[in-house]
Amino acid sequence: MTVSLAVVGAGNRGSTYAGYALRFPDRARVVAVADPRAAHLAALADAHDVAPAGHFDSWQALATRPRLADAVVLATPDREHAEPAVRFAELGYHVLLEKPIAPTEAECAAVTAAAERTGVLLAVCHVLRYTRYTEAVKRYVEAGALGRIIGIEHLEPVGWWHFAHSYVRGNWRRADTSSSSLLAKCCHDLDWLRYIVDDIPVWVSSVGALHHFHPGNRPAGAADRCLDCPVESRCPYSAARFYRGCLADPDRHEWPLSVVTRDLTPTGVTAALRDGPYGRCVFTGGNDVADHQSVTISFAGGATATLTMSAFTPGGHRRTRIMGTHGYLEGDGEQVSVTDFVTGATVTTVTTDTRGGGADAGSGHGGGDMRLMAAFVEAVATGDRSAVRSGPRESLDSHRMAFAAERSRLSGGAPVELTAPAAMG
Repeated sequence: MTVSLAVVGAGNRGSTYAGYALRFPDRARVVAVADPRAAHLAALADAHDVAPAGHFDSWQALATRPRLADAVVLATPDREHAEPAVRFAELGYHVLLEKPIAPTEAECAAVTAAAERTGVLLAVCHVLRYTRYTEAVKRYVEAGALGRIIGIEHLEPVGWWHFAHSYVRGNWRRADTSSSSLLAKCCHDLDWLRYIVDDIPVWVSSVGALHHFHPGNRPAGAADRCLDCPVESRCPYSAARFYRGCLADPDRHEWPLSVVTRDLTPTGVTAALRDGPYGRCVFTGGNDVADHQSVTISFAGGATATLTMSAFTPGGHRRTRIMGTHGYLEGDGEQVSVTDFVTGATVTTVTTDTRGGGADAGSGHGGGDMRLMAAFVEAVATGDRSAVRSGPRESLDSHRMAFAAERSRLSGGAPVELTAPAAMG
């Protein structure tokens, strides 16, 4: 069976997931695309030979029609997740939903309830569950190589340039128009920790702030835009240097440069930096999300995990240390090293999936993007949902951890208890 897909949101993430159909046309095909941006709509529809009857200028326009596909790939902006997810579930579409589910806990619960009520498959894009690296970590844990997990240290090294691109200049720069940086960037990581520990989170505490990217740290003499700035050459966050460097590197055209402009020429990039949000000084952009945050999670069985999200790193894979009663695991997204406390020996497993790209959102999340799509398409085609590695309730758990962490951070780090959610109709 070839699974038919409607793609709602033709930006980077929607195009990435739709790319599965180009790689495996015998398994999936795109039959409809919805996006209010004419250029994005046309580019994705043309790439998949979608007939004009399958072009829609909004998700609402698609939703007024009888169901046109087996499933919908929903990759709209964060604050446009909940309403279309509920509506497409009611229309009978299986739903692949880009994370986060929604920017509020009530909306997340409503989406989960809609999936349970209608019986459709809801797969939230927790792509880290699907990497070969995660599979290796999970195998060691399940095999008992570490004994009982006591503690985990987990780092999400966002990267100085990635944070400036997405969370200072980009779509996720303000909590009131998107979500907290923790929810937007690290519901991946909170879900991953829950998956590895395989236990229920019960307490969450967090500290963090917007430490650097605010007007108080603006260098003397700095201009509002990098193209006009006399100190640009000495600034780590120079948009002119970074995006022109992307122009010179074809591997960075699809992401992040295509987010800045569709005109991938020196003239097009300069025009975008002159007039658009990606050319602004990082100290005057009106952003308000935390640039460094630490979260501590206590699980029902006694294990604890700490997650640190930081802008002030090189980009790269997540780094993890797991401390158990019988062994110790250290991983960097490509290799997993396990030390056995009985023998003292350390075994290293190389897990890199070279077909999946690197660590960031533009390079396939270490293979997780396509392997998630493969699992979702298989589940839709066969009706066997076991291929999808997280159900709606587990996804809701990971999001509730993020919301609790933000409540804790905003209250000075006080622990927040995760009570069981109310039953959802």
